[in-house]
Amino acid sequence: MQKHVCGVCGFEYDPADNDNVAFDALPDDWCCPVCGVSKDQFSPA
Repeated sequence: MQKHVCGVCGFEYDPADNDNVAFDALPDDWCCPVCGVSKDQFSPA
């Protein structure tokens, strides 16, 4: 599964660290746990 990186703070979402939940499977209202921006601010790593 692909990792995604926050374009604001650099937080890396890794499915392996999150019960193998793919980034695309996260709810639309999910936000960066570090800086709080929405999913659309993330890009594939």
